[in-house]
Order: sequence, then structure tokens, then C-alpha cells
Amino acid sequence: MTTVNLAAEAIVRTSTGEAVAFWVLGALALVGAVGVVLAVNAVYSAMFLAMTMIILAVFYMIQDALFLGVVQVVVYTGAVMMLFLFVLMLIGVDSAESLKETLRGQRLAAMLAGVGFGILLIAAIGNAATGNFVGLTTANANGNVEGLAALIFSRYVWAFELTSALLITAAIGAMVLAHRERFERRKTQRELSQERFRAGGGHPTPLPGPGVYARHNAVDVAALLPDGSYSELSVSPMLRARGADGKQTSSPAERPSLSKGGTS
Repeated sequence: MTTVNLAAEAIVRTSTGEAVAFWVLGALALVGAVGVVLAVNAVYSAMFLAMTMIILAVFYMIQDALFLGVVQVVVYTGAVMMLFLFVLMLIGVDSAESLKETLRGQRLAAMLAGVGFGILLIAAIGNAATGNFVGLTTANANGNVEGLAALIFSRYVWAFELTSALLITAAIGAMVLAHRERFERRKTQRELSQERFRAGGGHPTPLPGPGVYARHNAVDVAALLPDGSYSELSVSPMLRARGADGKQTSSPAERPSLSKGGTS
């Protein structure tokens, strides 16, 4: 059976609902893919990518590839997107990418790689279009999971292994790039304590915690000193600047009286 006959048969067998879902979701997937590239904010780009991944999962499920659709949601939309957002939280949303060419000839290499990938993509699509289609019924004869496993570990085993090696190399490269080499010896606790005492002018010891000897132990309630006054150092300066400290919650009548034997 030729490709034209199979395409005509597929058009005849395609239901109205499947056709509507394809055109509607296909347009949304295209919008999401363009938004990933054109979005100025990296967070918006991540959201567009998640939308595209979910729509692709729906396409897989429509084509009776339920396992592949679930994997698409769990792996890409779940794990990969969370990793992408964690990286954004680490480097910051406003961090700008340097346009300076650090590696000589990297732009030319990127252009050649893009052209090569385009040729490879055209060749793959042409091979799929000119070959004989097996059909989903034959491919999923023993189940979608078994058919997918048979293809991965038989026909596409080397591509699968190369992809795994590429991912491992990318992970190791990210660890190497994120590692910061220490040029000085790490100071011990003894040395840090001695530096604090030599500096003077402050409190070398830890500051008093909020809520000590007070009626409440919230972070905005100032600690009470033995003479009944408030300790300004026990409340964060940010809370005091915003007027959010809890001095008013502990009136003089509510303060515990101190005696020689302790609190009463």
C-alpha cells in the first residue's frame, strides 16, 4: 500500500472530534512553541513550554499511545519543568545573558549545527513519508508499553544509549560549571569567634531570641530584659522599620514579675 493510499484512508477514518481536537490543540501548541522563544520573561517561557508539553501528551493519548502520554506529562511537564524553575530560582529571573562570544567561532558552529539538524529532520520526515506505514493497530498489538520497549531496546537501542550519555554529560557539565573553587582555607569556628571579639562594637554572642520572658513567643514580640524593658535586638530590624513589632501585645500588667528565685 502506497503512502498516498494510506493518507487517504487515514483521512476517511479520522472522526470529526479527532479532527477538531487536532486543529484546535495544534494551533495552541504552535502558539506555545512560539511563546517559548519570544517570551522576554523566563518564567513565561517556562509556562509556554509546559502548555506545549501537555498538548503533546494529549496528542499521544488521542493516538492510543496512553503510556507515552503519561510519560510526557510526568517526565517533561513534571520533572523537567520543575528543574527549569529551580534553575530560574537559583540564577534569578532578571539575570541577563552575556552577548560576548567567549568561545571563538561558537556562533558559526551553532549555525552549522542548526543546518545539520534541519537536514537530519528533513531526511527523517522524508524517510517516514516514503516508507510503508504499519499503523497503530499493528504497533500496539501486544500493548503500547511492550511495543515501545521493543523499539527502544532493539531498533533504537544505540540512539537511546547515545541520548543517555548526552544527558549524563550535560548533568556533569552543569555540576562542573556551578562548582566554585575555594582559593582560601575555610575558617574554623574558633577563628570566626576570635574575629567577632576583635571587631568589637557589636554583639559577638548570638542576639536574644524574640518572646523570651514575654507572654507570647512570636517572632514580632520583643524579648523582655530582667528590668522589664524591651530588647530591641530580639526583633528583626525589618519588622521594626515596618512597625510590625509586637510590643503592644505585652502590656506592663501582662509582664511576668522577676524575683531572685527566677520567674513567678
